[in-house]
Amino acid sequence: MSKNVRAKKYLGQHFLKDENIARKIGDTLTLQGYKNVLEIGPGMGILTKYLIEKEINLVAMELDRDSVAYLNNRYHHDNLKVLEADFLKFDLSNLFDNESYAITGNFPYNISTQIVFKTLENRFRIPEFTGMFQKEVALRICEKEGSKTYGITSVLVQAFYDAEYLFSVPPSVFKPPPKVESGVLRLIRKEKYTLPCNEQLFFKVVKTSFQQRRKTLRNSLKTFNLSDKLKEDTIFGQRPEQLSVSQFIALTQKIESNAISTH
Repeated sequence: MSKNVRAKKYLGQHFLKDENIARKIGDTLTLQGYKNVLEIGPGMGILTKYLIEKEINLVAMELDRDSVAYLNNRYHHDNLKVLEADFLKFDLSNLFDNESYAITGNFPYNISTQIVFKTLENRFRIPEFTGMFQKEVALRICEKEGSKTYGITSVLVQAFYDAEYLFSVPPSVFKPPPKVESGVLRLIRKEKYTLPCNEQLFFKVVKTSFQQRRKTLRNSLKTFNLSDKLKEDTIFGQRPEQLSVSQFIALTQKIESNAISTH
């Protein structure tokens, strides 16, 4: 029997030790419309164990060599492949023969937001995403307009996915316990996951707006060289946290047509 893996601080590892919560996270996947699943950061496989019981093809992607060795010793299943790799650097086009796949995992908190952004870049193949984050990050991703915590990740994620906060997890069920509470969410890709505007511009408008979130859009978007006529539009008198995703799309369309008409 391979000995347990020690959690490494530099990798942001906190190993979940509660079987019921692991099973509950495994069950957050709807498994509708896909049969491939990528688990990020499996550690010692407490979630992996429940995923391999399902009728899926599972790739468990782990950066920590000790964990990879442990998983390969412990779990021998036809539907599991353990891959030693860094998700943020890995070329996802090499996974699952170009088929769709879901992502799940107990994500290392220090890279969880980057994992979400990489998922958005690859959303054409990722119809579903579930997993555990630091609670405040999970809540922020699922937040709606009008809230102080609504921000860049809320808008960009919800432009392409329906986001739902599922449940909270206390620090006591981890080894070592993190200093914060955790939260589990589910993202289900929208039927229309391309935007009716320039998507690069949309990302830029959202990020620029929230970088000075206390200012009105008229002031925070000055770098876009907006015409005086466009700046009279009532939308520019609002602050970014007041705008819904669809209003951000409309704002991007206005800026796009303004740029066309001023050239």
